[in-house]
Amino acid sequence: MTADEAAWHAARVGARLLHDDMFGGWGIRTLSSQARAYNPVGYHSGTVWPHDNGLIGAGLRRYGHDAEAGRILAAVVDTAQDFPQERLPECIAGYDKEAFGIPVRYPIACHPQAWAAGAIPHLVTSTLGLVPDAFEATLRIVRPRLPAFVNHLELRGLRVGRARVDLSFDSRDGTTRVTVDRVEGELDVRVDSG
Repeated sequence: MTADEAAWHAARVGARLLHDDMFGGWGIRTLSSQARAYNPVGYHSGTVWPHDNGLIGAGLRRYGHDAEAGRILAAVVDTAQDFPQERLPECIAGYDKEAFGIPVRYPIACHPQAWAAGAIPHLVTSTLGLVPDAFEATLRIVRPRLPAFVNHLELRGLRVGRARVDLSFDSRDGTTRVTVDRVEGELDVRVDSG
């Protein structure tokens, strides 16, 4: 598959996954609500899995679909806010957000769950465009984006190998700017806003 074909395919997949029958407001379901086998409380037939959404968001970012990835991040963060200490469960029921106004608990989901806990850090890392390479002592920041619900974010003491870096992200009118506030140790920080 060529790069153009992959980009075309990613655009179609992203659009399909964010259609109303797949994206109910809490994240992307495991099965379309229009499918005959759809069951919002079926383990793999309509539930929403935070870690799946993290992987999908990262994939969309990889192919330049930043707004779509931001939409997924916002949904997962919104979901987490309804759980004690914002600790995500393995999955939630696949009901539309408008149906109940809160994420409906999946009756036997592990809660909390480690791979669900990684969904938000994974999405934030991806959305900010952080690409660390400790062996090369570099940190690339590629097309950084803050989600729509955040205007300012600071990362302090971010470790890349033996180095640490402090970064500030500011968003205005859909553009995110990065400031490298401090670098401790040997680290080449490169910002690619393209």
